[in-house]
Amino acid sequence: MIPKYVFFTKGVGQHKEKLEAFEAALRTAGIEKYNLVSVSSILPPKCKIISKQAGLKKLKPGQIIYTVLARNQVKGNKLVAASIGAAIPNNNNTYGYISEHHSLGQTEKRAGDYAEKMAATMLRTKQGLKTKIAKTKNITAAAKGSKNKLWTSAIAAAVFVP
Repeated sequence: MIPKYVFFTKGVGQHKEKLEAFEAALRTAGIEKYNLVSVSSILPPKCKIISKQAGLKKLKPGQIIYTVLARNQVKGNKLVAASIGAAIPNNNNTYGYISEHHSLGQTEKRAGDYAEKMAATMLRTKQGLKTKIAKTKNITAAAKGSKNKLWTSAIAAAVFVP
């Protein structure tokens, strides 16, 4: 299966239970009703980037979906971030890269810039070639943990749609 579409989403959740904080982040991201399968970092050739709303319309509850998922959780009053970076090549017939970044203490902007740079570096250096990049992008969720010692979960995802 080679996905035709991809969309990007993010979410943050808090709860006294670690798993429920993750579930809350999935709900915020809009992907809680799917069975997520993590995959690695390749953006397929000719895979069209669509909006989250358009992507969700193509999915059904319970469906198995493939994602590049960045996930990070913290308990207590710390800054947590999860970011997905993407590097899209100029040539639509070749593949691009998607990176995951998980950090503590980084702002949303710093974590997003870092994830984007990692994806661009992977694309530029693939097989030792100098590849021209059409564009880079990121989606990042960052949050300050709770002083009440709740779990805080941050997720970012590239969701592939058949």
